Amino acid sequence: MTVISVTRFHADPADAEQVQARHAALVAAIRETRSGLTEARLGRLDDETWVGVWRWNSADDLRAARQAAPGAPAAVAAFEVARDVTAEDIEILAEL
Repeated sequence: MTVISVTRFHADPADAEQVQARHAALVAAIRETRSGLTEARLGRLDDETWVGVWRWNSADDLRAARQAAPGAPAAVAAFEVARDVTAEDIEILAEL
């Protein structure tokens, strides 16, 4: 069943370009090594608050990616510029 992961975090406004570049690099790295990531979006609520919305084919795909991420260079780099990170996973029950 499809899962959407929503990650919120804060970053220094001066790091905005780095946030975007590192997010793109993380998405590329995950897609190179794992299957199941079908969409990845990055948005900003204000100068310091960011939201990543990633769509996965299944909870198993998300779980496998999360297990592989710690210590991976792209993940380490992405989270170096992030603070106060929270994540929620949403199981999609209906798409209308």
